[in-house]
Amino acid sequence: MRVESAVTSVSWIPSEAVPGLPKAAFTVGAAHYDDPPPDVIEDLERLHAAERFRFANLLAAWIEVENGQVVDAGYSGRGYISCTRVRLGHGAEIVFQPAEFPELRSEPDVTGGQARFTQTIGGRTGMPMPRPVSLKPYFQWTSPTVWTTLSLTIRADGSSEGELAGASQFPRHWLYDQQGHLVAKTGLASFRDWSRTSFGGHSPWGKEDSRPLVTVAESALERQLSATIMRGSAKPALRKLAEGALLAEQGQPGREIYLLLDGVLSVWVDGDMLGELGPGAVVGERAVLENGRRTASLRALTDCVVAVAADNQIDRDALADLAGLHQREHTNGQ
Repeated sequence: MRVESAVTSVSWIPSEAVPGLPKAAFTVGAAHYDDPPPDVIEDLERLHAAERFRFANLLAAWIEVENGQVVDAGYSGRGYISCTRVRLGHGAEIVFQPAEFPELRSEPDVTGGQARFTQTIGGRTGMPMPRPVSLKPYFQWTSPTVWTTLSLTIRADGSSEGELAGASQFPRHWLYDQQGHLVAKTGLASFRDWSRTSFGGHSPWGKEDSRPLVTVAESALERQLSATIMRGSAKPALRKLAEGALLAEQGQPGREIYLLLDGVLSVWVDGDMLGELGPGAVVGERAVLENGRRTASLRALTDCVVAVAADNQIDRDALADLAGLHQREHTNGQ
């Protein structure tokens, strides 16, 4: 009996993810941020053809099972990497073809009734990116390396489990399960650290990988509200928090809505930590809907970037739906 499964990562550049001087190219329209990938991937080839992401890693694999034991195993996935377009005005543009690196695949690790697969996909854009770096030779002309390393365990009983085991520090990486549903995402996308350290042998092709901070994906409702906040008529203010800083304090007045763009926040009620929030989480609705005071404290577990929206930027019915969703998550212990 053959058992097949898959796990997919899709990597993209979210709004406001590029700081400093390189941000100017995005501000003037020469470069562009990406629209968020869909909640469900139905056709990865079509998304690639439409250049909806920077690169993707499809780890698909299979096992052959006899009498509850794995007797054979193999890979069937691949990687995708998009070109880079630089707009020059008056409809002109330069297209840089990517430098796609060879796929890195470990031999399937077969242990009795299961097999574990590992696959690394990545490369770099063909567009030059001259910059100082923190390691020898202290300057680079070519762009930094991007990658994701996925692992997939397939069991003889038909179950499977995927994981984002490694990734470059930039851009944002989203993880999808066998059915193509978004299940997790990286909590940090550090352009500055990535540009200074990810070059040459400092990647899985040089035997160096980095384990990302992975958070559970937010709800579809929060993704809808994120688009309202970031693309509405009123542009939100951006607030940067250092690790350990307090964003909101329980009991204090407040009517702003917070959208976490990068980093991880912890949620505290009456001195107890109830959970963690990753990029895409929308919070602060309870104070708007109730008595105008914060019902929880929010503290940065990492450096964070938060978009701050006025309470009138989001429909109150949507805020009520969000409050109900958060209440159910709290009741279920999530």
